Amino acid sequence: MEVTQVLLNAQSIDGAVRNHAEESLKQFQEQDLSSFLLSLSRELANEEKPVESRKLAGLILKNALDAKEQPRKLELVQRWLALETSVKAQIKMFLLQILTSPVADARSTTSQVIAKVAGIELPMKQWPELIGSLLSNIHQLPAHVKQATLETLGYLCEEISSDVVDQDQVNKILTAVVQGMNATEGNNDVRLAATRALYNAVSFIQANFSNDMERDYIMRVVCEATMSPEVKIRQAAFECLVSISSSYYEKLAPYIQDIFSITAKAVREDQEPVALQAIEFWSSICDEEIDILDDYVGDFSGDSDIPCFYFIKQAIPALVPMLLDTLLKQEDDQEEDGAWNIAMAGGTCLGLVARTVGDDIVPLVMPFIEENITKPDWRQREAATYAFGSILEGPSPNKLTSIVNVAMTFMLSALTKDPNNHVKDTTAWTLGRIFEFLHGSTMDTPIITPANCQQIITVLLQSMKDVPNVAEKACGALYFLAQGYEDFGPSSPIAPFFQEIVQALLTVTHRPDAGESRLRTAAYEALNEVVRCSTDETAPMVLQLVPVIMIELHQTLEAQQLASDEKERQSELQGLLCGCLQVIIQKLGSSEPTKYVFMPYADQIMGLFLRVFACRSATVHEEAMLAIGALAYTSGPDFAKYLPEFYKYLEMGLQNFEEYQICAVTVGVVGDICRAVEDKILPYCDGIMTQLLKDLSSNQLHRSVKPPIFSCFGDIALAIGENFDKYLMYAMPMIQSAAEMSAHTASADDVMTEYTNSLRNGILEAYSGIFQGFKNSPKTQVLITYAPHILQFLDSLYKRKDMDEVVMKTAIGVLGDLADTLGNNAGSLIQQSQSCRDFLNECLSSEDNLIKESAEWAKMAISRAISV
Repeated sequence: MEVTQVLLNAQSIDGAVRNHAEESLKQFQEQDLSSFLLSLSRELANEEKPVESRKLAGLILKNALDAKEQPRKLELVQRWLALETSVKAQIKMFLLQILTSPVADARSTTSQVIAKVAGIELPMKQWPELIGSLLSNIHQLPAHVKQATLETLGYLCEEISSDVVDQDQVNKILTAVVQGMNATEGNNDVRLAATRALYNAVSFIQANFSNDMERDYIMRVVCEATMSPEVKIRQAAFECLVSISSSYYEKLAPYIQDIFSITAKAVREDQEPVALQAIEFWSSICDEEIDILDDYVGDFSGDSDIPCFYFIKQAIPALVPMLLDTLLKQEDDQEEDGAWNIAMAGGTCLGLVARTVGDDIVPLVMPFIEENITKPDWRQREAATYAFGSILEGPSPNKLTSIVNVAMTFMLSALTKDPNNHVKDTTAWTLGRIFEFLHGSTMDTPIITPANCQQIITVLLQSMKDVPNVAEKACGALYFLAQGYEDFGPSSPIAPFFQEIVQALLTVTHRPDAGESRLRTAAYEALNEVVRCSTDETAPMVLQLVPVIMIELHQTLEAQQLASDEKERQSELQGLLCGCLQVIIQKLGSSEPTKYVFMPYADQIMGLFLRVFACRSATVHEEAMLAIGALAYTSGPDFAKYLPEFYKYLEMGLQNFEEYQICAVTVGVVGDICRAVEDKILPYCDGIMTQLLKDLSSNQLHRSVKPPIFSCFGDIALAIGENFDKYLMYAMPMIQSAAEMSAHTASADDVMTEYTNSLRNGILEAYSGIFQGFKNSPKTQVLITYAPHILQFLDSLYKRKDMDEVVMKTAIGVLGDLADTLGNNAGSLIQQSQSCRDFLNECLSSEDNLIKESAEWAKMAISRAISV
């Protein structure tokens, strides 16, 4: 097979030629992996071949070694390891040879491929000579060999953890990188590659960073590189500082003064890509301090292992003026393209500073606002407004309320009268932030009063007719305005304007330019929030909205033969309308009188949802599925009549591995339906259980779907009671092995801890549903064999001491369910377990009321079981 031509064809503009070439490559890879990888590496190494085919060969090689999805990645690693040693040796020889190629694209692609192979082999103690041979290249001329080698070392450090390589080699890699960064290095390409390599190696050089002398030297070299004459090197050096600030915050104190001077100079004088990174450094320090101070929560012993050095608090007298200056560097068209520029970065950083230092920022920013807010130049008015909007989260409401009360009238006037769109855009955004952070039932002093409420609403509705970017921000402000009245009691101050608001929002959704600036989506989000937070007095108007939205959804279904971009727009609109119906159904279904008047619409609505599925596309599927969950909850047992027609879509959703969010949503809807129709779900359970068990045993399914599947077992068992017995022999072993795993998982980080706890909670909900479902049934005996394992699971959870409150409440509930369903059969087992008794006592004295109530119920169930 002539690989060059196939690789060129795979990049052809002719679709048919391209598809044929991609198909040939795929077949080649599946039929003979060794020859496939060899011919690609040969292609990449052959200086006579065209750059295009070499570049693609390298990319395909890299993708044959790595994938984003974990299961696929493991499969590719196994395939590589299974290749004959001689084949792998040949490929690796070609790869190292290419680093000397005069063609930059070939070298750069190869650097990544070498790192991927190293990521597989070095942890297995294979390819031990790699790092030595790379380091020997460093002393080679021509310079491009050195450049390619440094790039490879950088990718290598990113790919493997430092404990895979002995410290001596880590030191040598670091020495090579830092020497390449030195000002004495005459070649800019080499210096840039070295600086980027250091960026990739930041977490790799942990041991070196703990050594004061080595750290001083590294920091000196990085700071010198920020002053290189070459802009790309300066940018890369600041990127290193940003990375160091988040990895080694606790080591920065000796350097922070110098870094401030360097960053301030860059922000004032340097080109935008460099200035952006200099601002990013301070944003990163804010992120670190916000995290640490969150852990402290006012108690300085805190859980945080790292002390807070209050770098930001000390820097604000100089840092805040520097950031305020950046706000005046807006671009003329920044709203149109959502550009990230120096003014946006400065405002974002100012917002983080406000969250870090709280009240202390207000006196530093107010003079800037007062000085600029009425200036004739739009840049000054916009900067003053942006500064104000940026500091609303962080300082205490008491510090801000009086200022906001003065500013409100001014801003409402600016939103309608300012001649400049940028100023109006930022003003509407700032009003949204005021409503988000300073308006709600928890505030001492309300900022929205009977005196100004009508004016606020009038101005926002007026702004919704403005250009799309301003109208979108006005919808956002209305969203937070409605949200603040969520727990306001029986009568909401915006109730008198409900009809007017809803009408205005529907009008926005029909604007011909509603596709710009996310305007249509923002209008529906605001409409949903207005409905969700409405009170009983406006329920008749919410009901009138039902046929309106139904007609709109019906119209999207009538459109025939659409072009693909039209189709996408149509399915997005269907998604928004289904989402809106979901909120309306939940609202009207939440009280008996409104549910009664809503139910006559249920058949028609369900009919529309089924039609949405019939012209299905993934996004719509998800919104319609969620809306059906709400409809099931509201309809109760009546929902069973829709199951014959709906079941096939339910099954499709459960089979959707690729779009795992849809799978997860569908699993949730199965739970909603079980609670609604109870044992009427029985005829469909074989199909549902088969699919759920398949999902669990698949390694293609995203792990986040597994906890809800276990909970769903519990929902099904609760709905069908003792009929669940035929699934026990399949479901229980899966639940048990997941239980064992989740009890012994060492939580590497917060994400893993959170996942492990959600998995435990799902497993416990499964046990709870199964035991409650079998209660009072003659078949409870079949559960006795599982009791020891469940007690052992509870025991190991208790001993590990890393349950969150939710898991603790479910766990103590399961102990009660066990006693409640199995009676004296469980009583004796529980009596023998010391840790069960300790766990119960700990929960009984918990400060969390929900845990305490659960524990009191469990205690009663256990004493009943023991006394039998």
